Amino acid sequence: MSTMGVEEEYLLLDAASGLPVPLAEKVRATAGLRPVPGAGEVHSELLQSQIEIATPVCRSLDELGDSLLRLRHAVAAAAARAGCRVAASGTVPFAGRTPPPVTDEARYHAIHAVAPQLVDEQLINGMHVHIGIPDRETGVAVLNRVRPWLPVLVAMAANSPMWCGRDTGFASWRTVVFGRWPVSGPPPLFADAGDYERRVRAVMAAGILRDRGQLYWQARLSERYPTLEVRAPDVQLGAEDAVMFAGVVRALVDTAVFEEKRGVPYPAPSPEMLDSANWQAARHGLGGDLIDPLGRRRPADEVVGRLLRHVFPALERFDGARRVASLVHRRRKEGAPADRQRRALAEGGWRAVTDLMCLAAPRHPHERNSH
Repeated sequence: MSTMGVEEEYLLLDAASGLPVPLAEKVRATAGLRPVPGAGEVHSELLQSQIEIATPVCRSLDELGDSLLRLRHAVAAAAARAGCRVAASGTVPFAGRTPPPVTDEARYHAIHAVAPQLVDEQLINGMHVHIGIPDRETGVAVLNRVRPWLPVLVAMAANSPMWCGRDTGFASWRTVVFGRWPVSGPPPLFADAGDYERRVRAVMAAGILRDRGQLYWQARLSERYPTLEVRAPDVQLGAEDAVMFAGVVRALVDTAVFEEKRGVPYPAPSPEMLDSANWQAARHGLGGDLIDPLGRRRPADEVVGRLLRHVFPALERFDGARRVASLVHRRRKEGAPADRQRRALAEGGWRAVTDLMCLAAPRHPHERNSH
């Protein structure tokens, strides 16, 4: 059975103003106390107004969901003690005139020195789904087969319509912001693992990227773990939404392995077609048409339905098939989180948007929050 893990990035916002606050180290230190969470589960991010959680390696969706709830509970409680809130939104709702400071690590300072404006505006948060793979050769084959479906994940996960006090008109503005880095967006096709390694080394030899961590493709081979890492989704409002995406990505990977062994053909859209599909997904989310893996413009609901049919045999090989399918159907009906943010703005103004995206601080030590 494939193992999985999820990383989630959050913003730290002032409880009164909603502006980003540089309290990551304080929140991290408080949240990192034993017994909850464990060592290595709460991390600093590029900016001091961001924090990241990482689940342990999980073998079931129940285990993953419990870990996510536990870690969300821990960082929300720690933030409350530090006088701020934790926002699970792909972009920042407001920003002050002075950019948040960079986390005091040599790597982050070096990245800021090369691209100061990009770093200052990197107030974006994603979720990364890691799925265990047997080897890098298999990983590259899976990467090629998962690649055409990444725009659909972007659309389904879109949770970043707001940026610095205004509606961008995009469902996933995070996707646009992240796409400004040199190596980003949907990955290219690779002939094999050797081709992947040669091309990565060539990019690194050019000296533009500091390290392989700056390979910001929406899916890539992890350099730290024996996993394929899908980075396309915005961070989700609720833990159960993250569980859904983990289930879908696990099924995508399993389907790719299954079909690769049998030599089943797969779509291989051109870079320009895949970039167009990605832009369309970021622009409209589930509120308009998408471009499917064959390059055809179709209603979003139809394309999501095709994704579900594509992975459903794999879903049934794992735990939680009905749970994931039910969550996908609910998202098809209710729309992406971007739609929820816009409804909140229309009904209750900016305070309602902030309340929607912020994890509720627990009132009792054993209380858990799943939005």
